[in-house]
Amino acid sequence: MFALIQASGWPIWPLLLASVIAVTLIIERLVTLRRSRIAPPGLLDKVLADLRQKGVSGEMTNRIAAHSPLGKVLAAGLRNVNSSREVMKEAIEESGRLVAHELERFLTTLGTIAAISPLMGLFGTIVGMIDIFASQSAAGTNPQQLAQGISTALNSTGLGLIIAIPATIFWRHFRALVDSFVIEMEQQAIRLVEVVHGERRA
Repeated sequence: MFALIQASGWPIWPLLLASVIAVTLIIERLVTLRRSRIAPPGLLDKVLADLRQKGVSGEMTNRIAAHSPLGKVLAAGLRNVNSSREVMKEAIEESGRLVAHELERFLTTLGTIAAISPLMGLFGTIVGMIDIFASQSAAGTNPQQLAQGISTALNSTGLGLIIAIPATIFWRHFRALVDSFVIEMEQQAIRLVEVVHGERRA
């Protein structure tokens, strides 16, 4: 592996750094963006049951807000449970925007890596081509420099694509996952508002 890196020249180092960052972000998002952590099933039913039995209290809203991102959205509504439907809904929407922003954390970086990795590979290819042309002289061809140029060009292109393809796949997957979480939290928050204001039973 080290011999391959040496043969590829300096253009491969930015690509290796990008690959390490991409793998780290993918693992972090896989751990963080789990349904059981973001929108635990049954949370709204528990909130509604507590609301009917004990009413709203500061301790209750703080406990729900610390529970999960969905809990933060529901807690924003509970803090305004005695306000009008519009005020309660507006508080939930504001909290939802903050939660959505938190869920999208690091996705811009991962998307950037997916977009620039082929370009970084292309840059390495250009550097390799320059070495290939520089190996030609009036005295003949420098085999070592020619081999170095070919190795740099091919390895940079290959590594750039190897990084970009999975990074793009995971970036799209995480974007779709966040969108689905946001929609689900919106639906549960609307249900909370409607139950509180007597527009539905549960």
